[in-house]
Amino acid sequence: MADHHAQLDWNAQGQPSSRQYADIYFSQDNGLEETRYVFLANNDLPARCAALGAGEQLVIGETGFGTGLNFLCAWELFEAQAPADARLHFVSVEKHPLSHADLRRALALWPQLAPYSEQLLSCYVALHPGFQRLVLGGGRIVLTLMIGDATAMLTQLDARIDAWFLDGFAPAKNPEMWTQELFIELARLSAPGTTIGTFTSTGYVRRGLNEVGFQMRRVPGQGKKWEVLRGTFAAAPSQGGKPWFARPARQRGERRALVIGAGLAGCASASSLAARGWQVELLERHGDIAEEASGNPQGVLYLKLSAHGTALSRLIVAGFGHTRRLLERLHKGRDWDDCGVLQLAFDEREAQRQAKLAAAFPSDLLVSLTRDAAAAKAGVALATGGLFYPEAGWVHPPALCRQLIEHPGIRLHSHREALQLRRAGDGWQAWNGDRLIASAPVVILAGAADITRFAQCEQLPLKRIRGQISRLPASPSSSALSTVVCAEGYVAPARDGEHTLGASFDFSSDDLTPSSAEHAGNLRLLEEISSDLAERLQAGTLAPDSLQGRAAFRCTSPDYLPIIGPLADAQAFAEAYAPLARDARQVPQAPCPWLEGLYVNSGHGSRGLISAPLSGELLAAWLDDEPLPVPRDVAEACHPNRFALRRLIRND
Repeated sequence: MADHHAQLDWNAQGQPSSRQYADIYFSQDNGLEETRYVFLANNDLPARCAALGAGEQLVIGETGFGTGLNFLCAWELFEAQAPADARLHFVSVEKHPLSHADLRRALALWPQLAPYSEQLLSCYVALHPGFQRLVLGGGRIVLTLMIGDATAMLTQLDARIDAWFLDGFAPAKNPEMWTQELFIELARLSAPGTTIGTFTSTGYVRRGLNEVGFQMRRVPGQGKKWEVLRGTFAAAPSQGGKPWFARPARQRGERRALVIGAGLAGCASASSLAARGWQVELLERHGDIAEEASGNPQGVLYLKLSAHGTALSRLIVAGFGHTRRLLERLHKGRDWDDCGVLQLAFDEREAQRQAKLAAAFPSDLLVSLTRDAAAAKAGVALATGGLFYPEAGWVHPPALCRQLIEHPGIRLHSHREALQLRRAGDGWQAWNGDRLIASAPVVILAGAADITRFAQCEQLPLKRIRGQISRLPASPSSSALSTVVCAEGYVAPARDGEHTLGASFDFSSDDLTPSSAEHAGNLRLLEEISSDLAERLQAGTLAPDSLQGRAAFRCTSPDYLPIIGPLADAQAFAEAYAPLARDARQVPQAPCPWLEGLYVNSGHGSRGLISAPLSGELLAAWLDDEPLPVPRDVAEACHPNRFALRRLIRND
């Protein structure tokens, strides 16, 4: 796929215009004042921000992110007017995002917005097609940037929008941004009282919005623009959907949560809730966080994608971007490195798969390299070329976990093992035998496959897969390795004088003692990756039983997607939706029998570095009734109820 970024021209005043659409991004007279009038004032945002109650949120939707000017102005207004504990969600779609360099150049036109634009620029990385979640303002400002065709992206959005900014290029220049299909999506995402503002006054836009339930009127414009449109949604909110994937009622009581398990999934869950004002108790049975699968010295940001747009592939692209933006806060070189990841085309089948991926994804996400180019990138000789992911690299997972829970709203309790959950009043109690160890209105189970020991989720089909890594002392010549290289296994550039090599897959063993047989297997993986690197590390002289390493259990589901979301009562679910066993096409409207306040975050497999951080945002969206950070069908593909649904339909 070619570069998907905007192609810009710059006039003598340093203002950008789109080469694709032959149109300007903002008024060349006073873009700042136009935004404040057309979008902020015409949506009554100054008064609405000031009227927000404690802990409430404002959700703004936008068509056409462009230079981000509207977003930054809304953020500036929100900071000035809204209560300190209110939150702003800004959901915007953009088919051709600006490159980082172009965005910086454009935003330099408004130095008064620098406190906000600098934060945006600092995390404006790894923005690839699909849903991308950016967390700003210390967690108070959330930007969900949907990169792709506006109508297609909005069709996938699950949100309730309070105010719309319609800011695509002019209808005459970009008619695809002003279709009736798009207006229908705006209506679906709106509720009575949702407002809308747009710079255009074109008749068919006004009529089209009126047809879907908005009440639009022309109002005076600014400068050379005589008229603009503003309106309010007056129709009934859209209903429908499948009740087993519906949102549970929002928790209205005490905002306290208990997270069980302090690996990457648990730390991410705690982090996202704490950023929203929750008080979180994090229970860990070991003496510290990241003691199990999240405790390896180096993990790889490995993107195993599909060219067919599967739910898993879209989750990976979204999760990769979110993780990469989080890593910018860590110490580069010690805690992470964006050295890139090279996936070798080690056989013909893999080469064919990679060719399809190279055609399906933009070159800033992945690029195909010949053997010579791949070897030059890696710094060691290789037998084949492959795909290179320039923004990927390695991470020290415990450092990421530590950074996630550095929040005054999170309290870690180590050596605290929960063995049983009991419902008590309006909340849950965690017990260890006859000892009550914690209680809260909301509980998130994030203990990998061990969550199935709780009766409430014993039917979830999670399995454990043992994996072992080997730690190889670096040599003077092995320091030439400059990127992660993967084939059936992986090897990473040195961290603290050691290379991480792995990882084995063992579906049968429950023993976590590192074995010399698996060290030997990892050394064979190294030879397959690069015999040159194996020689530099003198791998042939290493005795497997002398190597240091680490074994842990990955946790995965049958469809390889994680399990993220609210839990239902299994027996009541089967009774409520029993008709599906006779006819899977019908949609019984019985409300889902939720286990109120009980959520799960597990099954991340070997992709936890990519999927687990974003999973915290998805859980927080379920809990706080926020815009989902992934497409609706991806959230449903990760939903715990998918397994109970399949059992009913297949009569398992």
